[in-house]
Amino acid sequence: VLFLQIVHILNMTSAKIVSFLLHPEESLHSFQIRIEFETGISTGNQELLLETGICLDPRKPASQCVIDGVRGWDSYMVYLFDKSKTVYDGPFASRSLSDCVNYIVQDSKIQLPIPQLRKVWAEAVHYVIGLKEDYSRLFQGQRAAMLSLLRYNANLIKMKNNMVSASQQLKAKLEFFHQSIRLDLERYSDQMAYGISSEKMLKAWKEMQEKASQCAQAEDIGYLDEQIMALHTEIVELQKSPYARRQGEVMESLEQRAIDLYKQLKTRPPDHAYSDSTDMVKIIVQTVQSQDRVLKELFGHLSKLLGCKQKIIDLLPKIEVALNNIKEADNSVMQMQGKRQREIWHLLKIACTQSSSRSLVSSSLEGTASTPAATWLPQSCSGNVPHPLSSMATPEDGENFVQVIEENLNYLELFSSILQEARQEQNSSMMVS
Repeated sequence: VLFLQIVHILNMTSAKIVSFLLHPEESLHSFQIRIEFETGISTGNQELLLETGICLDPRKPASQCVIDGVRGWDSYMVYLFDKSKTVYDGPFASRSLSDCVNYIVQDSKIQLPIPQLRKVWAEAVHYVIGLKEDYSRLFQGQRAAMLSLLRYNANLIKMKNNMVSASQQLKAKLEFFHQSIRLDLERYSDQMAYGISSEKMLKAWKEMQEKASQCAQAEDIGYLDEQIMALHTEIVELQKSPYARRQGEVMESLEQRAIDLYKQLKTRPPDHAYSDSTDMVKIIVQTVQSQDRVLKELFGHLSKLLGCKQKIIDLLPKIEVALNNIKEADNSVMQMQGKRQREIWHLLKIACTQSSSRSLVSSSLEGTASTPAATWLPQSCSGNVPHPLSSMATPEDGENFVQVIEENLNYLELFSSILQEARQEQNSSMMVS
């Protein structure tokens, strides 16, 4: 018997305790099926919280419900919540009176012998203590719900900070990209008349500019930030609420009065005297009324806690979507930036190629000023050689950009061979002289 593992589940939807004997190595899912049978709450809607607000781990066995330590297995509670409900209807009916206590409550002025009255009042004291303990357990369940809410809120704040950071980084990259491409388009337009032009590249850059403007929509997280801040303010107010703190002082005072009244009765000699139960019944009635009041406040506050928790649960997927959109927009901007830079370097390569071609042609013409140009040309090329600069890209050209580059490179090789032959001939003439 000493090695048995007993789990006490406090159903917060009904304020009733259900106890279970754990089977060896029983899984949490199997345990939840038994809870569903006893409480009617489906396994998918069950939320089992420890006093610290930690939810039970479905990967671990059901024995995680039992905490070893000084408190003992018969006093530790696991709190059961129904995730399909955010409004709890309490307060609930108080624990039932025993027959003898109910007897004096029905007629508090009835005279009973002192020995019999001691037994009745002992049960009355036990009833008052039970009412206070019932409230204490339910308050502890509310506190577990608050701690669970704070854990969810901490996770929400962490995700919100990541979202804001990612949004700010995207905003900075978009501003840099817009300024860069705006400057590039201006400089490109300035050099089109005398430099290099490509309608295809110009169109691609303008499309990038429009796409970057569309990516800016991903950084707009103001609506989520406002919801999170409003929810955070609501949670802070719930923490500051007096209903978040223990409200059982009146019940504790009534409990002490009932105990003192019973001690006074015990000191009376067990003679043939009789007495009524007016004072004890007053304490019972006041305790029941006090419990009704504090439970109403407790469950009203608990409903607000669960409502905030549900709002967090609803917000988390939205933040995930916003983060994914920001990451996709960030990747898109970086890809466009890389593509634009590669095109700029490609333009630089073409410009250098054309500059080299012009320099080679100038050198060749100066070295062969007294010799007909046709004599330096290969036989296969003589008679019909186009001017080296005749196929340079101009704004009016409609030829393919890649074809122009290939032709320029071919002319570069042609004029390199011409220059080499001219230099060899000049060296030979100087040696003869």
